[in-house]
Amino acid sequence: MFSKTRLQAGVNYGDTISCIRTVYRRESVFGFFKGMSFPLASIAVYNSAVFGVFSNTQRFLSQHHCREPGASPSSTLSDLLLASMVAGVVSVGLGTPVDLIKIRLQMQTQPFQEANLGLRPRAMTLGKPPVYQGPVDCIATIVRTEGLAGMYRGVGAMLLRDVPGYCLYFIPYVFLNDWITPEACTGPSLCAVWLAGGMAGAISWGTATPMDVVKSRLQADGVYLNKYKGVLDCISQSYQKEGLKVFFRGITVNAVRGFPMSAAMFLGYEFSLQAIRGDHAVTSP
Repeated sequence: MFSKTRLQAGVNYGDTISCIRTVYRRESVFGFFKGMSFPLASIAVYNSAVFGVFSNTQRFLSQHHCREPGASPSSTLSDLLLASMVAGVVSVGLGTPVDLIKIRLQMQTQPFQEANLGLRPRAMTLGKPPVYQGPVDCIATIVRTEGLAGMYRGVGAMLLRDVPGYCLYFIPYVFLNDWITPEACTGPSLCAVWLAGGMAGAISWGTATPMDVVKSRLQADGVYLNKYKGVLDCISQSYQKEGLKVFFRGITVNAVRGFPMSAAMFLGYEFSLQAIRGDHAVTSP
């Protein structure tokens, strides 16, 4: 998470290995955990809401299409698409402030480059006290200087990332899970859930990387200066200065971390459904 943000919104980091070495040299091992307290404190609520909205929307749409009494409801592609989009919108509403705080705390130690910007920085970085003393101070500072709307900086980019991103998250999972699971089985195996969830995560995060770069840059913007006027301006400036390759920064980190993270999430999701419904949705391999 930390190296991804630095690669996407930082300067002079090169590739992933170079970024890790630079962060460790400047900030020691603790530098990799900056800004993580707020996301860790809210991740359970966030994921519960997103997966809950998807599951309940999918079930509602499936039952709406099922006209025959006693028939088992099944989801169509349009049901999965709409449920994923609704989950994506919910994730933006909950996740934008969390991502903003995380990125602001991580980027306040980023070396500032003033050349060719023609802008006055709010504060210099290295050798100076940090702009924010922690998550609470970061929230208070943003609200005081940017208003409540400041907590949703980058919301447009996050919508463009999460709405299609969750479509490429839940839909591949459902189809891969069905494809891997034999027809004779009453439910998916642990192996099928793990593999389908991991592949869905890698696909989703890999394809979402370009807009994730834009989102990270918009949210990091404001720690020391404001140079982007919006999503299109951020895309334009980034492309003019660094070319097309800038939009694929962190794609390896995104895809690699997306597999184990999503595999674990979908295992938890399926076990939760099993516990709530009292059935045996997930079976041993």
